[in-house]
Amino acid sequence: MSKLPSLTGKEVVSLLKKVGFVVERQRGSHVFLKHDDGRATVVPVHSGETIGPGLLSKILRDVEMTKDELLRILE
Repeated sequence: MSKLPSLTGKEVVSLLKKVGFVVERQRGSHVFLKHDDGRATVVPVHSGETIGPGLLSKILRDVEMTKDELLRILE
């Protein structure tokens, strides 16, 4: 099991866009992303703050992506 990388909200949003997610709407600092197949998640985008490992794991579960798939996209 790989360790999760330290990512900001903007970085997570751009990674999800690479795999087919689109920004559906934004409310304050929370960005709602959705995929054509129905998967959806919310990513908080706070300037200068990284997303904690627990929240990043929850986002990965929401989008049905493994840690290894995330690391492959980062390369």
